[in-house]
Amino acid sequence: MICLFSKIETMNKTKNYRPNVAAVIVSSRYPEEKKVFVAERSDISGMWQFPQGGIDAGETPSEALFRELEEEIGTAEIEIIGEHPEWISYDFPKHVAKKMHPFHGQTQRYFLVRLKDDSLVNLETEHPEFKDHKYVDVDAVLNMVAKFKKPVYEQVIEHFKKEGLL
Repeated sequence: MICLFSKIETMNKTKNYRPNVAAVIVSSRYPEEKKVFVAERSDISGMWQFPQGGIDAGETPSEALFRELEEEIGTAEIEIIGEHPEWISYDFPKHVAKKMHPFHGQTQRYFLVRLKDDSLVNLETEHPEFKDHKYVDVDAVLNMVAKFKKPVYEQVIEHFKKEGLL
């Protein structure tokens, strides 16, 4: 289980990191097609990302993954193909950190998941976070995401490539 706060010592300063899960989603045509799902944020036009969300108190990362996918893309009909072996942390830029107080950033567990056959993505959820989605070549993702997230995406994509999964 994960505690609600993750504290990391950096240069004699303790920072709070929000525990979080993220999903690299491939379609039901995987492994023949290895394009990945990205979604455009509702609040920032032109900003694309993998679905992600916080881990609630008492939840395991995989439980949070299924809940977050249901909340964000309208389906949890997935099969877990792989999991990044480490938690990856990053700091928010100052303008984001102000909105996310008391968190300085996030520590994330990434999963590679496949949509089950006939699973339909529905972005019109109770609290829509995305306004559009598409499947793109995995390398194209790096040119679509927020600059502060790019190193994390590079690490995750490289891991799943080395494992022969992407």
